[in-house]
Amino acid sequence: MNYIGTRGFREPRTFAGALLDGLAPDGGLYVPETYPTPSFDLTAASAGDYGLLTEKLLTLFGVDVLGAEAVQKAAARTKAAFLNDAGKTPLVQVEDNLWILELWHGPTLAFKDMAMQMIAPLTDAALAQTGEKLTLVTATSGDTGAAAVRAFAGSEHVKLVVFHPLGRVSPVQRLQMTTVEADNVLNIGVEGDFDDCQRMVKRLLGEEELKQNGLISSVNSINWGRLLGQVPYYLAAAAASGAEKPEFVVPTGNFGDAFAGWVGRKIGGNVGHIHAAVNRNDALAQAINTGHYVRHQAVETASVSMDVQAPSNFERLVFEASNRSAEGTKGVFDNFNATGNVHLSGDLQDALRAQVTASTISEEETAQTIKYAHDKWGKVICPHTAVAIAAALKRNDGQPIIALSTAHAAKFPDFVTKALGFAPEVPEAIQKLHGHKETIHSIRNDEFAALEAVKAFAHG
Repeated sequence: MNYIGTRGFREPRTFAGALLDGLAPDGGLYVPETYPTPSFDLTAASAGDYGLLTEKLLTLFGVDVLGAEAVQKAAARTKAAFLNDAGKTPLVQVEDNLWILELWHGPTLAFKDMAMQMIAPLTDAALAQTGEKLTLVTATSGDTGAAAVRAFAGSEHVKLVVFHPLGRVSPVQRLQMTTVEADNVLNIGVEGDFDDCQRMVKRLLGEEELKQNGLISSVNSINWGRLLGQVPYYLAAAAASGAEKPEFVVPTGNFGDAFAGWVGRKIGGNVGHIHAAVNRNDALAQAINTGHYVRHQAVETASVSMDVQAPSNFERLVFEASNRSAEGTKGVFDNFNATGNVHLSGDLQDALRAQVTASTISEEETAQTIKYAHDKWGKVICPHTAVAIAAALKRNDGQPIIALSTAHAAKFPDFVTKALGFAPEVPEAIQKLHGHKETIHSIRNDEFAALEAVKAFAHG
């Protein structure tokens, strides 16, 4: 199994190479050279042990170049992050043909834990093979950074730099990043939004000055290894529902989680249509629904982890929907990066909508859905989950739908309290955060300042 780039890079990379690169050398994103066909019974594996399913999928996508032990360790960690307290797939049926998949049972109470707990041992295994050190840079709107810090803190092979937009993550998300005491972790607060942070990360990955002094990569969902860790739960949830090809409604910002569902369907899994639910930052939905892909300044919403106006993984969808046209994909994203305003062709629009649909959910609808979920089902949900459920309820015409619940409500107490009239119960993992010293290195919204901060940390 080899990997190529969405913009034309064709020198095959193994999984280890794609993992440590993060981005392809030409700025594109890695995808499999061809999508594999399982040699095992995928339906049976999806209904079986989650750890074994994960092992089989990792091997299918070439992760075994890192050795069987690395695959087993990664699968065990993602299994531990995924299953609920009873050790079962956390799928809850709330109405006829409507389920909620709770993806927040991991150490930081967010869906990012599954992939991040998996990618950390795989990264260590890849570096152990080469004897090299790695600087990881990641942008976060809250949950990615917290999950990455938890997964990589204390690593002997990795230095981790996390960029987050100052004042634009929830207080709990911030504490989960900034109270972890680890010499190999640097938290940087940027005077900007998530898209500014993500732009900095992409620029840093292409900096020759950094590359000359050691490996540099990312654990955002631009990294194929991150995305791969999210594929198993689509297959497991579909099997647990007992439904035939259930639709998945995914609350999304950077589109990585939704694309992982697309991959599960692509390899023959029992995964139906993928619907992306977004908040007011709806560049993705506008691109899919109208063909106009326009970059606006992100606005702050209750579902802060989705406050994204330039979703990186949209590039993978465009590549696949355009029949893997690297030239066409490069043209779209070179133009978007230069102008922030691209009109997609009619053929591409049709192809995109055949793969994924999307809808926008307002702040008012988000609050109303939080109240609906509690009044109707006795469930206290986070704003991101509410975005997905609001979209799912609009689409529920009798077909089976699984809505993804991506974080614990206690990570966003202010909005949830306002919607319900009472505060969500606070888990012990969050209670323990308060009172600890925070460490944040603040910088202006400037790519040179970001480069200087990373250079000083990586080589200090």
